[in-house]
Amino acid sequence: MVNTGDTAWVLVSTALVLLMTPGLALFYGGMVRTKSVVNMMMMSFGALGTVTVLWVLFGYSVAFGDDVRSGLLGDPRQFFGLKGLMLDTTSDVGGVPVMAFVAFQCVFAVITVALISGAVADRARFGTWLLFTGVWATLVYFPVAHWVFDLTTGDGAHVGGWVVNRLGALDFAGGTAVHVNAGAAGLALALVLGRRVGLGREAMPAHNTTLVMAGAGLLWFGWFGFNAGSALAANNTAAVVVVTTLAATAAGMLGWLATDRLRGRAPSALGAASGVVAGLVAITPSCNAVSPLGAVVLGAVGGGLCALAVELKHRLGFDDSLDVAGVHLVGGLWGTLSIGLLATSAAPAGVDGLFYGGGADQLWRQAVGAGAVLAFSFTLTYVIGAVLHRLVGFRVPVETEVAGIDLAEHGVGGYVLSGEQPEGDLWDVAVEDELSETAL
Repeated sequence: MVNTGDTAWVLVSTALVLLMTPGLALFYGGMVRTKSVVNMMMMSFGALGTVTVLWVLFGYSVAFGDDVRSGLLGDPRQFFGLKGLMLDTTSDVGGVPVMAFVAFQCVFAVITVALISGAVADRARFGTWLLFTGVWATLVYFPVAHWVFDLTTGDGAHVGGWVVNRLGALDFAGGTAVHVNAGAAGLALALVLGRRVGLGREAMPAHNTTLVMAGAGLLWFGWFGFNAGSALAANNTAAVVVVTTLAATAAGMLGWLATDRLRGRAPSALGAASGVVAGLVAITPSCNAVSPLGAVVLGAVGGGLCALAVELKHRLGFDDSLDVAGVHLVGGLWGTLSIGLLATSAAPAGVDGLFYGGGADQLWRQAVGAGAVLAFSFTLTYVIGAVLHRLVGFRVPVETEVAGIDLAEHGVGGYVLSGEQPEGDLWDVAVEDELSETAL
């Protein structure tokens, strides 16, 4: 039977998670140089278009249809085009209409794909990126969502994915399916495209810290829908998750800033914003499994680990432009493994980790689940990226990258400063306005 209060909460949570993609666009957009901001933001919005359409066509069915391959994927034909779900009021998901659940999970798919774009900032063709989003969502995200999120029903009428059902690994809101998945994919794609022109020889600072901070704030705001909305009910679990998410995120920011301070660096706004995201990533899989105190520890450690991890790209020589691997892969791994360490049966998940007398049983399950997603995502993403790069070209020409990708790929720059001649679409508008005034 449909519960209207729970349904309202899931619909609101869907809107909150949808807001995270424009928030990510601001966050990433502010971190790149002025000549790349439009392209960076368009990559997030582009994912919103392609992934949503594919989700409606067959993505939901692959992720949540009846299993057809030993826990690896659902039947893509079962709910093709979401057939049979509009008037289905009997097959609710925990008291929530199926279509509300469809919409909620759709925005999860979108943000996961959009996260990858930060790894290839400044140098990816927009058309190839759109093609990549469709192929990657189809071959990687939809199956992994089935592994991690699709529960087998108690009566056995529906069979779900292997990670959650056979392995018994826990992931409340997407530590493996979203963050480890996107982080591993970002690392693979960064290796395929190579380093940016001039990296290490010229400064590449974030061009607009204000955008970064605004984007981080919107991500924090939307993340309450991401985590607490995963309870699929306006209940005690959702309330606990709101508190653990709030606590871990605050601690993540402080952990990142403290780590920077210990390394002799000033407490920067970019560090604070990155720490916020690191804390959010870390608490995502475990937000219903740890206590508020555990959330503080988890977030603080996650912020510190991610702050250290982002430095590895300089030592190892790869160019993960906006630290997708450093924050999402490392933060997601830590958050997923922390369930096996910090989970307490006093929390809604009802599981004890190693530090609460539960032994290593849950820890190894978490490690296997995270490792499987990491290996699958990295390997398949590398293949997808390499094939697209060879067939249609994934990276813009060197001269385009140096001059600025915005004008070449989108026909317009991000800003028109006073005294400058508008270019691209803005120039056309300016000319039209001038002609209109002359005619009058």
